[in-house]
Amino acid sequence: MNPETELSPGLFVRGITPPLRLPDYRLIAFDMDSTLIDIECVDEIADAVGRKAEVAAITEAAMRGEIADYKESLRRRVALLEGVTTAQLEQIYRHRLQINPGADELVHACREAGLRTLLVSGGFTFFAERVQRRLQLDETRSNLLEIRDGKLTGRLLDQPWGDICDGAEKRRAVLETCARIGCTPEQAIAVGDGANDLEMMAAVGLSVAYRAKPRVRAQAKVAIDIGGLDRLLEIFAPPEGRYA
Repeated sequence: MNPETELSPGLFVRGITPPLRLPDYRLIAFDMDSTLIDIECVDEIADAVGRKAEVAAITEAAMRGEIADYKESLRRRVALLEGVTTAQLEQIYRHRLQINPGADELVHACREAGLRTLLVSGGFTFFAERVQRRLQLDETRSNLLEIRDGKLTGRLLDQPWGDICDGAEKRRAVLETCARIGCTPEQAIAVGDGANDLEMMAAVGLSVAYRAKPRVRAQAKVAIDIGGLDRLLEIFAPPEGRYA
């Protein structure tokens, strides 16, 4: 592994020599929970039924990579959410979920440079689709909670692409998107923070760890430890002197 260099306070690079050119890339893929947004949605949903500590402990172990089977860990957590109402989900979105600093600026710069934007999340469609609209992202893939009579059943529903969006599915979604838009994986950027982001980060040309778990940070070409997501722009040569 290449040694890391602190490009500026809290921004580290390894194996690359800035400035890079953002238009040389064609796709940027983002994790959602604790990357694009400041919460882990499953933990906040669990809080609605008094089970946040129990669910958060499983989440933290999974993100550190201590639970090898992400799908099983997610099913265990979702089972504890039975009975949560759609009204409570809406309250979480409106009052607890915040877009992380710099997300709008980074997405805008990528869009201006011609990149396609993809949200790939081990979280839930209820939130991912709202974040997609809010940030004007092109595509999203996430997990679908089963809802009956306005309440969560504690189960996930299969989707056309498969059952659960775990690390392998994130990687597959990124590679499928690359193939569809006619670019190589080397022309893709992946941004994440947890263990289930490692596979997509390893598959692309530029991997970015945002306030990430140590295991993830150690394998990324860019690590943002301080500040917002837009700090990624510091490694690129700005068009006409600045990002607008």
